[in-house]
Amino acid sequence: MSAVMAGKQLESESMIVHVVPAEGPPFDHALDGDSFVIGRSSKAELTVADRSMSRLHARLFLKDGAWHVEDLGSRNGTLLAGRPVEQPTRVGHGSVMQVGSTTVTLREASRPLAPVTATRPTPSRDSHTIFRSAAELLQEPAAIRADSATPIGESLRRYAERLRLLTEVNRALDRIMSLEELLDLILDRAFAHLRPEEAAIYLRNDRGGYDRAAARSSTSGDSKILFSTSLMEEVVEGRQAALVLDAQTDERFHEAMSLLDAGVRSLVAAPLLDPDGALGLIVLGSRLTVRQFSEEDMEVLALLASVAAMRMRNIHLAEEAAERRRLEQEVALAREIQVGLLPDRLPEVEGWDIVAGNTPSRGVSGDFFKIEMRHDGSEVVLMISDVSGKGIGASLLTASLEALSAGPIHDGVPVEEIFRSVSHLLFERTPPEKYATSFLASIEPADGRLRYCNAGHNPGLLLRADGSTEWLESTGMPLGIMPEGAFAAGERVLEAGDALILYTDGITEPENPEEEEYGLDRLRDVCIACRGCSLADLKAAIEKDLHDFVRGVPYLDDRTLVLIRRRAR
Repeated sequence: MSAVMAGKQLESESMIVHVVPAEGPPFDHALDGDSFVIGRSSKAELTVADRSMSRLHARLFLKDGAWHVEDLGSRNGTLLAGRPVEQPTRVGHGSVMQVGSTTVTLREASRPLAPVTATRPTPSRDSHTIFRSAAELLQEPAAIRADSATPIGESLRRYAERLRLLTEVNRALDRIMSLEELLDLILDRAFAHLRPEEAAIYLRNDRGGYDRAAARSSTSGDSKILFSTSLMEEVVEGRQAALVLDAQTDERFHEAMSLLDAGVRSLVAAPLLDPDGALGLIVLGSRLTVRQFSEEDMEVLALLASVAAMRMRNIHLAEEAAERRRLEQEVALAREIQVGLLPDRLPEVEGWDIVAGNTPSRGVSGDFFKIEMRHDGSEVVLMISDVSGKGIGASLLTASLEALSAGPIHDGVPVEEIFRSVSHLLFERTPPEKYATSFLASIEPADGRLRYCNAGHNPGLLLRADGSTEWLESTGMPLGIMPEGAFAAGERVLEAGDALILYTDGITEPENPEEEEYGLDRLRDVCIACRGCSLADLKAAIEKDLHDFVRGVPYLDDRTLVLIRRRAR
């Protein structure tokens, strides 16, 4: 394999890949056999010296008579028409793949890619197609450059015509419209200024090919199929405008029999250029007996295509903004529903103080807490949970967890039995990757007896009045992670002045700019230092210390605190 293979004509029935490496000249390589691996390793059928490519990066293979591409678990992934290849995907002539920093185009060996013309060519009897850089055409028109031989009066007329077209199109586009309306308007302008018999706009699809998004004909009947794969490759991939003086004598159109049979001979095409790449192209056609397009027509079409691409980009951005607003409304509604599940007020327990709060990181929260009295006020139950994942999906799981636990808590079921039941039901109703950690405590206010169960949750902090502390570690596995779970209960007694601090990992795992975690030790130190404060002030002190610690680093998880203290006598 070497660069001298570039442009080599191969067998007509075979397929080749046109390779544009990160370094060095482009070249062609034949697809031999039914499977073809691309990578840096010498074991690959096509070896490319590309540092961003994996040793065995991607594979092209035949299946059911068609070529497919699959990524081989590469480090940087494989892109097909700008989209990641996540599973074997069918490809065909003209499909463009990004393998590392190398571009690979699949095509039939009988259709060589035309070289990109760097300078302005002059048509001759042997030159039937002219290519010009679209970016060059959008600069000052050739007719008014200093080296132009065109009379100044004619030059100014052409320039004024382009300005009039630009003004007219922008005025017509000065309103909100759909993509379909935009494409129709562009075709209107093309027919008004360039007078083709046929016109079509092709846009790239998710499969790496092209779909005809709009078409029009000035003659009776349906629009002709102005389609040539070779022309599309060179216009879209090469970001060039094209002027075809006579399609009948150009080998690029030998496969476009429907176009030739319809008598279309003269063509002009321009890419729809977006900052992120070419979106597709607009192509106009006509019979030679009606008109033959000129280079001036090519310049005008390139200008029209540029305006169209810009407006298409604006429509896409407007659609994205509308979708974001819709999602924000859904998130706001989900948050409203979720807030309705949280206690609207905390129970008042004689001789005890209770404070709690939840701060979501993404509008809706994967955290959940509830505080209820049961057994006619002789027992208070506190539950705090953190479900796997974030966003709306996590908030839905918290709603399910609340519903599953509400009945057993109300019925006075012991804490370990509640978790055993909830875990089983959650496992049956959710996929394996969905689970929740939770801490459930029941306290008898009269004597301070605490009974708790920790289902894989952060350890609860038992803060004694004298400043000593104890971590209440896990007594069972997370909820919903196994069909049957084993849960044990722990017991303690809260004396006068003792407090229980429950929290989610959104409190202990945030990082500062040095990527250090807040951690359990810092939480404990703040609680010890503020043990003489009111419970509300203690909660505020934890939140302020966390805020000062992260120093502006965004929170990645929801933050929930539940605190209860037995008042000092």
